[in-house]
Amino acid sequence: MYYKEYGNTGMKVSAIGLGTMRYDDDDIAAGRFEKCAEIPLYALEKGINYWDSAPFYCDDKSEIVTGIALSQVKRSDVYVTSKTNFGTLGDNPTRDAFRKRLETSLDRLKTDYIDFYHMWCMLNLESWQKHMEVLYKFFEEAKSEGLIRNIVFSSHMQGNDIERVVETGKFKGMLIGYNALNYRFRQSGIEAAHQNGMGVVVMNPLGGGMIPQNPDAFRYLTEGTDLTVPQAALRFVASHKEITITLAGCTTKEHIDDAVKAVENLEEKPAKEIVEDYADKGVALNNLCTGCGYCKGCPKGIEIPKFMDSYNQKIFTGKDDAVKDRLDGHWGIAKEPAADCIACGKCERACTQHLPIIERLKEIAAL
Repeated sequence: MYYKEYGNTGMKVSAIGLGTMRYDDDDIAAGRFEKCAEIPLYALEKGINYWDSAPFYCDDKSEIVTGIALSQVKRSDVYVTSKTNFGTLGDNPTRDAFRKRLETSLDRLKTDYIDFYHMWCMLNLESWQKHMEVLYKFFEEAKSEGLIRNIVFSSHMQGNDIERVVETGKFKGMLIGYNALNYRFRQSGIEAAHQNGMGVVVMNPLGGGMIPQNPDAFRYLTEGTDLTVPQAALRFVASHKEITITLAGCTTKEHIDDAVKAVENLEEKPAKEIVEDYADKGVALNNLCTGCGYCKGCPKGIEIPKFMDSYNQKIFTGKDDAVKDRLDGHWGIAKEPAADCIACGKCERACTQHLPIIERLKEIAAL
């Protein structure tokens, strides 16, 4: 395993981190938590010492499974995370609500402390500022008591907005979505964090599955390697000097083996050099939907994630018919509901990629 320094914390972490949101669905539903715990234990055997968890992952069982594994290893051998925000605490969270959530995570993880505790899912600066005004003091108090070791944040903001958060100096690290689809979109943010001595952890390195689902479009990532497209996509992210950890959500031991292979003999480069290397080999498709699903909840019942996924096919192929083919052949839905959009803007405010969803729905309806 290849290891990197996590910012200025002095912690040495694996270049691949285990995302614990992909434990086997059937095992979770059947309560076979010990079986699921074999995944993080195997990951540690392979050198992966950073386990990323959170409330609500895996039908709210991820922390429980991760805790079963954590209780079977030397605690100092693993760096474990969890997360909280208004979504887990309510619109007007109190200190007691924050402590209850933190203590629940500690209990589930079977540990006395969490190495990295995230102010979770900051969609924009307004959201971040609100969380800072209300929650940050609770984080600081918990840190002073040794319940958490490092205060970090996760974000879906654009690079320039991330820079503003980084400049406050309030966080030891951050978790962001970054991949071969959007690397120019968020590059300035990771550079700023690195320059300020922060660790940078990346989620969604496969673009929400979009990269492995469209291997021909991303074959250029494998040039000069014996890697598969998904492995090459992981390596692409991990090779950034500014990026500390690339998370891989693993369901099987084979997934772990694949992820570990992706960083064998890793060579790091500054982000700017990587952009130059790939300038003529591929494009940063920042206008693709990455399938995060935050746009769910349309007041007219439009299944927006499915429509945006289908619109991706137009971007890939340049053909309008590809949208209808995806809607009909993959999702089994007609295009007509797109016309029900009332342009309320709820979906666009929630979109982590800041996509023009309303306009795309109009296009789909007019096909």
